[in-house]
Amino acid sequence: YDHKRRTVSRPVVVHDKGGVNDPHDNPSILIDDQGYLWVFVSGRGNVRKGYKYRSEKPYSIDAFRQVSEEVMAYPQPMFIPGQGYFHFFTKYTGVRELYFETSKDGITWTDDVKLAGIRKPLYEKSGHYQVSNHHAGTIFTFFNWHPNGNVDKRTNVYYVQTKDFGRTFETIEGRKLEIPIEDIASAARVKDYESKKKNVYICDTDVDANGYPVCLYLTSDGHEPGPQNGAREWWVLRWNGKSWTDSKVCESDHNYDMGSLFLHGSEWRIIAPTDSGPQRYGAGGEIVMWGSADGGNTWKRKKQVTDHSDRNHNYVRRVVNGRSPFLYFWADGDPNHFSPSHLYIGDENGVVRELPYEMKGNEQKLTKYGSD
Repeated sequence: YDHKRRTVSRPVVVHDKGGVNDPHDNPSILIDDQGYLWVFVSGRGNVRKGYKYRSEKPYSIDAFRQVSEEVMAYPQPMFIPGQGYFHFFTKYTGVRELYFETSKDGITWTDDVKLAGIRKPLYEKSGHYQVSNHHAGTIFTFFNWHPNGNVDKRTNVYYVQTKDFGRTFETIEGRKLEIPIEDIASAARVKDYESKKKNVYICDTDVDANGYPVCLYLTSDGHEPGPQNGAREWWVLRWNGKSWTDSKVCESDHNYDMGSLFLHGSEWRIIAPTDSGPQRYGAGGEIVMWGSADGGNTWKRKKQVTDHSDRNHNYVRRVVNGRSPFLYFWADGDPNHFSPSHLYIGDENGVVRELPYEMKGNEQKLTKYGSD
């Protein structure tokens, strides 16, 4: 997005998966301190490999070169100034286990290090999904747990952090943790939902004005879509300097309704598809902006961002160091059938602009959402 011209450029194909239409293969992107664009293409299992690419020139999407081909899924790369590249990812080892690797230059990487694979005391295998971030030299991740590797039973919330680029890991209080984490009741566990028979779906994580970690997640009574598993409850989990505290935000109608946090001082916002959309009880819905004026303790509905849509909106993602009007982005689509899928960006006031579905040139202006 060109902030001066207010245009988007024609997309460039970085990697063609050759007919794969599985969203598990979606990529992640980062920009390093030299301006190089990195694309980490997710694999799937151990059959479809993952790939790392780097742009040939800083701040340019004209050409990319392949750096690696390897087994990795759900890539979560980040660049830490003065230290290098840190990459949380998943390996399929019969289940989904968490790993990480580091690099000084992005080209040569350390061996993969297993972070978590909870299996004790009763389970032969396990698995996890995670969301990660970094702040002021601290790298951290929140993750859930899949009993016996069953993603339909995902539950609990765990938190770990490293302040020395992955050499050691600890709890939020600074208690050292041995990795890989294998115990269900590890000191890394900050919320026990297994005993409540609740599923947990982790959405996003960021830090507040004090640098304390905050996590956005949903809970439900089961994995099946539809009203039989009750309302999906949205929660904000945060460290207050002494303990973990939870606040309920709202409810929605699907486990995979996904949005992002926006934390500015005591003014916090969540932008997410929390209203039912045209495909009721399908993933996503209509986008709503929720706000808290007291650092996440209480929440109020602030604005309806989308309405009367043809397709559900979902997976609102915060732009790293984003600047208005490109603070977050997402796509729409029919969760029940293959359909057109349009891309959107939004600003702090909930004003939405739609990207062109078909490019008519190398640059093109965006259309304001809702206009003809």
